[in-house]
Amino acid sequence: MATEILMPALSPTMTEGKLAKWLVKEGDEVRPGDLIAEIETDKATMEVESVDEGKVAKILIGEGTEGVAVNAVIAVLAVDGENLGDIPSPKTSNHASEETTVSDVQVSALEVSHVDNSSLKATPLARRIADQVGISLSGINPTGAGGKITKDDVLKKADKVTLSSSSESDRLFASPLARKLASEGQIPLDRIRGTGPNGRIVKADVERAMKGDLLPAADQPAGSKGLKAVSESSGAEFDLIAHTSMRKTIARRLTESKQTVPHFYLTVDCEIDELLRVRKQLNDRAPDGVKVSVNDFVIKSLAGALRRVPGANASWTEEGIRLYKNVDVSVAVALDGGLITPVVKNADVKGLGEISANMVDLAGRARQGKLTPDEYQGGSISISNLGMFGIKQFDAVINPPQGAILAVGAGEQRPVVKNGELAIATVMTCTLSCDHRVIDGALGAELLQAFKNLIEFPAAMLL
Repeated sequence: MATEILMPALSPTMTEGKLAKWLVKEGDEVRPGDLIAEIETDKATMEVESVDEGKVAKILIGEGTEGVAVNAVIAVLAVDGENLGDIPSPKTSNHASEETTVSDVQVSALEVSHVDNSSLKATPLARRIADQVGISLSGINPTGAGGKITKDDVLKKADKVTLSSSSESDRLFASPLARKLASEGQIPLDRIRGTGPNGRIVKADVERAMKGDLLPAADQPAGSKGLKAVSESSGAEFDLIAHTSMRKTIARRLTESKQTVPHFYLTVDCEIDELLRVRKQLNDRAPDGVKVSVNDFVIKSLAGALRRVPGANASWTEEGIRLYKNVDVSVAVALDGGLITPVVKNADVKGLGEISANMVDLAGRARQGKLTPDEYQGGSISISNLGMFGIKQFDAVINPPQGAILAVGAGEQRPVVKNGELAIATVMTCTLSCDHRVIDGALGAELLQAFKNLIEFPAAMLL
């Protein structure tokens, strides 16, 4: 029986990705462990291995296709001596914008009930569709490899479903993602030219409509409002830039953070003249190519502070407060259209030179989209440094499930009072955003005080 190759979930938060490149072509033999494709997620580009043996019969998703849903069928393998020409193409597209979900179909009230499909053999997509619409997998004739129930098997049983017809726009054939994008762009579906199967409106059609490729207004039902009318009434002109996977992930996670995490903020001024003096000495005497930055000192100091205040090296879970044994520090790195937070692991036991080398490597590969999930996931605390942009102070948003984030401002010369006399010192303002469920005010203040002591007296990092 033919084997479906599914879009893999390359991280716990991944829901869709871009099929960047195929490393095989139709007719190629593949074995478990062979590299078959490059998948671009919201954070990185990763190589995907085959888990089955067979011959590539059909490639269903072309290179460069964005928004491919996790568990969507991207290719089909012929196994057990099957002829390539005998392998049928799936009846429905598996692109994310085309994926069949409960929003496409509506099951009769008699059929929708809680069903337990966990014990039956089925592909992940077939199981998800069945669970969403309340169809029991028992009694379905499996046609997949190894007796697995496939998506098509579930859809055959779902023949009883009826398309929703609650409004004129609902009677138009459009994928869920296309409907969502059209709604956000205030574009009536009946003014969009559908190019999918049977005239179905897909994501690409909506994107073209946003650029002005609309059906004539005469084809509109009376009373509907098109994009042109909305534009004329508002008088505003704008370019609409489609959301990237990274931007959507950032929006979702940080919205969740501000809505569910009780933030509070602690700010301290740190004098860094001694740090700058030590940094200059190290860089003047270091081997060629080794240059320690102020940010490297910040990473080392925060890691040392967490080791001294272990109660702050924690995060919130519903089961309890998770205390971490290792000190892993995430560092925000700006990318085109977003950011990523690679993790410096065991930062408390690494020297400044090793931390510097780690950050150069991680930041470079982050900008190339070459980080692996274990290199940007995890960490109990983050650092966001905007000092290089001249920002004096800011409050950062906590990156769940972490318990805190340190916002670092620019080091600048300011007047200070020392021993009753006015003096000039290089001062850097740092603000700690804390999750009050994990870090109380006194604990956060203790952590920030330990950080200040280390950043102002770098030699203490050697103790």
